[in-house]
Amino acid sequence: MTSAPRPDVVRLVVIDMQRVFRDEGQWQVPRYDEIVPVIEQLQQELGSSAVFTRFVRDETEHGAWAAYYQRWNEMRYPANSNAWDITIDVPGTATVVDAPTFSKWGPQLAALVPEGTRMVLTGVATDCCVLSTALGAVDAGRFVTVISDGCAAVADQAQQQTLALLGLLSPMCEVMTSDQYLSRRTRNSLHRPRGEIAVTA
Repeated sequence: MTSAPRPDVVRLVVIDMQRVFRDEGQWQVPRYDEIVPVIEQLQQELGSSAVFTRFVRDETEHGAWAAYYQRWNEMRYPANSNAWDITIDVPGTATVVDAPTFSKWGPQLAALVPEGTRMVLTGVATDCCVLSTALGAVDAGRFVTVISDGCAAVADQAQQQTLALLGLLSPMCEVMTSDQYLSRRTRNSLHRPRGEIAVTA
């Protein structure tokens, strides 16, 4: 039987905070800049061993991806383009995971978020890559916390609808603000039995 995750064993995962989603263009996320301070605060609070992901186009456009990029023709940047660069500071102890897919969940991320570790999920876009990554992690038996003010969607309505959908997956997936999450973490720390050592993985 798998027990609930220890509240102090977490991994911050920052999804696709890249130029291609910040700058004007077909994939721009309007509230991108608003979530940056939230992510930076979480980095400070949770430690430096975060995971940053990058969406990087597979230039072979295998299968249905060819039709996808016909729709989004302006986004056919080569894999080495600086359009895929992460726009916020990545600590030297952090790990960067690249994938040409919406979901960043796979063997590499699974190894970085082992069972018993809670994945604290932020980034863009809530209604695409954040959603698909959360679903993959939940299917793999991981506990996920989506930080509502630490992720952004292509529109406010899409943000609200996606967060509501993810909330239906409780207790495997929970949705809360950064203040709610950090307050709970502080309470858990204060109530930790004497002699127990906090671990931030």
